[in-house]
Amino acid sequence: MNRFGVHDLGGNAREWCFNESNRGTRFILGGGWSDPAYSFNDAYAQSPLDRTETNGFRCIRYAGNGAPQASLERAIILPVRDFLREPRVSDEMFRLFASQYSYDRTPLNATVDGAKDEGDWTREKVAYTAGYGGARMMAYLFLPKKGRRPYQAVVYFPGSGAIHTRSSGQLEIGRIDFLLKSGRAVIYPIYKSTYERGDDLHSDYPAGTTFWKDHVIMWAKDCSRSIDYLETRPEIDRTKIAYFGVSWGGAMGGIIPAVEKRIKVNVLLVAGLLFQRSLPEVEPVHFLPRITSPVLMLNGKYDFFFPYETSQRPFFELLGTAKAESGS
Repeated sequence: MNRFGVHDLGGNAREWCFNESNRGTRFILGGGWSDPAYSFNDAYAQSPLDRTETNGFRCIRYAGNGAPQASLERAIILPVRDFLREPRVSDEMFRLFASQYSYDRTPLNATVDGAKDEGDWTREKVAYTAGYGGARMMAYLFLPKKGRRPYQAVVYFPGSGAIHTRSSGQLEIGRIDFLLKSGRAVIYPIYKSTYERGDDLHSDYPAGTTFWKDHVIMWAKDCSRSIDYLETRPEIDRTKIAYFGVSWGGAMGGIIPAVEKRIKVNVLLVAGLLFQRSLPEVEPVHFLPRITSPVLMLNGKYDFFFPYETSQRPFFELLGTAKAESGS
């Protein structure tokens, strides 16, 4: 039941399913009341012995002869990869990959389309020309009232919930407010496929398609174009720009800092390598060794999407950052 007394909405309790995975877990779907909104859409599995308070089940009555279809009870085989054993591309080949992320530095034609005082900071809605196809993109620039100008700045990349949301009017900023309170500015780009810029992409899972490759490159260009915009603002210290990625944004933190060298530090909240394969131009295993700026990874040991041993640790170990300048 939600706070308005409505029952049986998505997000009440996760629902155990019969299906097992090849990781020794059982699927539990739908998300619980304490989970982020994207949990309602994403498949999720955990130990069948887990007794978290949001875990539950639904009772059913079979129609007809009462026998469930065998196909509904089948095991779900999740993809598996040994990232540390996969071949790497040469520096020459990587330069060809990286060239696809370049764009013409045409005029931004930037506008400030609104501003709002939000207590400890000011929120500005801005727009500028994207790095592809003459498109326009928008972003929210949060300027702190504390701190000293020029501000250190953080480029934010959100989780996959942004793909399933069609309005940025009420952004959830609980993951970035601590940055503002510390005196840093934050720019929250509205990336291609998110919020008002939604299109036919509906998942953050990689795919071996040109469609997926083109979107990864557009997301990187959106990030770079947002840094272009920050460099036009006198309140911003252009020499101290950080990347902060959460979940989907954490995974993208394995690509973007390799091609955008104006990023001086990377903070990744829930990050790792995804097991679905994509075209080599957007495979993080080729990009991680080219990331040399300091990296801080913050992860959970029992993460389903980024398992500790097979996803998080390979991500961290593949980084080209000197180990003294990285941590997890």
